[in-house]
Amino acid sequence: MTDSALSRLRRRCEPQIRRVLHLYWRLARGMTFGVRGVVLDPAGRVFLVKHSYVSGWHLPGGGVEVGETATQSLERELREEGNLVLDDTPSLHGLFFNRRVSQRDHVAVYVVRQFRQLGTPAPNHEIVATGFFAVDALPEDTTRGTRARIREVVEGVAPSADWS
Repeated sequence: MTDSALSRLRRRCEPQIRRVLHLYWRLARGMTFGVRGVVLDPAGRVFLVKHSYVSGWHLPGGGVEVGETATQSLERELREEGNLVLDDTPSLHGLFFNRRVSQRDHVAVYVVRQFRQLGTPAPNHEIVATGFFAVDALPEDTTRGTRARIREVVEGVAPSADWS
């Protein structure tokens, strides 16, 4: 199957995959809580990831697991998705209600400026691509919520209460 055929299939199946995942999370958790990182390198470029199971480019991050703090979750997700290690405590940018995903989903967004990348991550079953991008030249399919968080951090725009 070609990359473009896989991409079309993923886009067509994405709503069903989200519903199944959120049904599981609804049964497993009363509320979903995730973290994302606006990771900015010294040149002002932002780190983004492309998942195998949803379309578009996103800020790195994921769900907070039982027994983890939000910052521990961010540290784990940055290691898993970008081979990134924090060198300083990230600052909390804001808490967002992601009603587009479900009526129970909340996301904490952190700003990360002090980090090391221990090598370029290889694509895997979850993350198919990663990269640092100039904030004025983001990939075309960068998601709306991702663009909004980057704009808030870089341009000093007041954060919205909603993700998108």
